[in-house]
Amino acid sequence: MLAAASLMVGAPEVADAVARAKSMPRLRVGLHVVLVNGRPVLPASDVPDLVGPAGDFTTHLVAAGFNYFFHQRARRQLEAEIRAQFAAFAATGLPLEHVDAHNHMHVHPTIFGMLLRAGKQYGAPPIRIPHEPMMPSWRARRIDLAGRFGNDALLAPFFSIMRARARRAGVAYNDYVLGMDDTGNMTSEVVLSLLHELPPGDGEMYFHPSTEGLGARELATLIDPAFAQALRDRGVERIAFGDLRRA
Repeated sequence: MLAAASLMVGAPEVADAVARAKSMPRLRVGLHVVLVNGRPVLPASDVPDLVGPAGDFTTHLVAAGFNYFFHQRARRQLEAEIRAQFAAFAATGLPLEHVDAHNHMHVHPTIFGMLLRAGKQYGAPPIRIPHEPMMPSWRARRIDLAGRFGNDALLAPFFSIMRARARRAGVAYNDYVLGMDDTGNMTSEVVLSLLHELPPGDGEMYFHPSTEGLGARELATLIDPAFAQALRDRGVERIAFGDLRRA
């Protein structure tokens, strides 16, 4: 059921991931830009204001956001790192299907602008706007109303700015995301409930599948025949981000 995936070009097993992607020509692959909770593609000595003593990006998202916004030298290094990740993706030979960022850091206005500028050199790929509408999500789950409200209403100004900037840049984007508020818990039961609450438009259903931990439950959902049947029953058309440009 997986239509698209995102690649971390600086991750340890990137070569294996690229080989697997190339073995599945129907799978669309985008760039998952990593600027927190990971390691840079550039040498740590080239981005000293972005990394700690061990050469890793910070795990503190808010502190990183302030650093990226207020420090000019950090911003220069940030843009260089983003461009290096685009170049590293291009070097894989995979078509660039979309772009997003780890921990949704591209909601940050500084980073979003840099992604748009860097993306121009690589075909201006569609970009994920990680807006999960509160009411469909709440009606499906009936838990964590405060968290769902925060991810919708409190971030609404940022999402509006992202949409406006993307339109001006001629970059396509999705209308909504479902599953962000339930990361790690996208079981078949949860997914079937969300399908009954689908808003109109082009949306992404968001998974973190793996073979162990919470991701194993999400992998089981993706291969569950009941999920495929529910999509057919509701007349849902499976697309990927690249199809948004032609919509």
